Amino acid sequence: MTAARYLSLAVPLAAAVAAARLERDRGARAAALLAFVAAAVGIAALNGAARRYGWYVFAPARGAYRGMPVDLWIGWAALWGPVPVLLRRVLPLPLALGLLLWVDVVAMPALHPLVRLGPHWLVGEVVGLFAVALPAQLLGRFCADRRHLRARTLLQVALFTALLLWFVPSVAFELGDGSWARLTALPPSVALVVAQVALLVATPALTAVREFAARGGGTPYPWDPPGRLVTTGPYAYLANPMQLSAVALVLLTALVTRSVTLLLAAGAGVAFSAAVARPHEKYDLDTRYGEASRAYRQQVRDWWPRWRPYPSRSPAVLWLDDDCGPCAATWRFLARRHPVGLRIRPAGEDPRVLWRARYTGDGGHEERGVAAVARALEHLHLGWAVVGWALRLPGVTWLAQLVTDAMIAPPHPVTPRGGPCPTPSNACSTGPSRRSVSTASPASRRVPSPPPQG
Repeated sequence: MTAARYLSLAVPLAAAVAAARLERDRGARAAALLAFVAAAVGIAALNGAARRYGWYVFAPARGAYRGMPVDLWIGWAALWGPVPVLLRRVLPLPLALGLLLWVDVVAMPALHPLVRLGPHWLVGEVVGLFAVALPAQLLGRFCADRRHLRARTLLQVALFTALLLWFVPSVAFELGDGSWARLTALPPSVALVVAQVALLVATPALTAVREFAARGGGTPYPWDPPGRLVTTGPYAYLANPMQLSAVALVLLTALVTRSVTLLLAAGAGVAFSAAVARPHEKYDLDTRYGEASRAYRQQVRDWWPRWRPYPSRSPAVLWLDDDCGPCAATWRFLARRHPVGLRIRPAGEDPRVLWRARYTGDGGHEERGVAAVARALEHLHLGWAVVGWALRLPGVTWLAQLVTDAMIAPPHPVTPRGGPCPTPSNACSTGPSRRSVSTASPASRRVPSPPPQG
């Protein structure tokens, strides 16, 4: 068994080193590392499923994590993660998956008695191939070639969520104190409150990830960063919202599971961020963005948010129908709070026909409807910004827009001033003409366009 364990570690690592020598691109190597992490976390979850369903088990051995020898675990993750990613130019994905399946079908029986196979172990192989190896390959290949931004962002979010909320706590419970049983034993009502608090804590991080993709064209992974300096969204208030949310989620998990070890892990994360990640990030941003990055860092802190947002490079514009009662009320609400870096304009001044509110930011970013108003809330202060971030969460925006269209302000066309109406309907607004009957409130009055604000 000792020789099998050594070979299970040495052969995949040697293959990874050889493949890395062929792939000279630093970004591709970093993507291969990300694929290794994804495969390692996935294999750990697969091992739990294999024990539960009887696909396979490992013989008792020293140096094991939850019954799985660590050296076999590392070698397996190297084989399913970085090796095919580094060889992606000569190893297409279908061929890579086929070879991985063939290697496992040959190697697993040969590793007896280290690995004890159940009658349905091939089912576990197929499940692992599609649930672990395939996502790890997609993540690594997309990041290495900087393709499919949305897909690789979602895959990274899934990986970091599993790493933060499942793998790290599981390791902490295995090596120290705490247990998932304390979380699963909570009454449903308490568990629901915990889930809502966790979602609220995660909201800045989720919005920041979306901001990276939408405004910067990049991802949270340090070697797959945005192509431009992002200072909007949560970054207008805090320099590292993802790290703050991550630490807060770990602390919440430690509190619920009563794990001192997990509490220490959160402290170690803060120390790593301050001592290692921050200097590297500062140097990278200063190198790429120069004075703009230094000016931003002087006014936006790492761990303590601003109350008012950091002003963006150019003011954003929110177009609202000033003949619509709810829209005019929204205009007055925003204007009274003196938004930073936001100009509010009548929808009739927009050169195109608008059916809902429209938000345009620097770099051509655009939002419509409820998402546009949520964006505008980010220009007020931290409290309203959190509301705006929550409104822009996936699913929440759709539901809020559905309610708004049905009960508050149905979509209606607003043409440019003096332009023709796109449909012969009374819902069409053409500037100084009569108010839209379906959405106007009798007490609503036209709101003049406020002067531009910084």
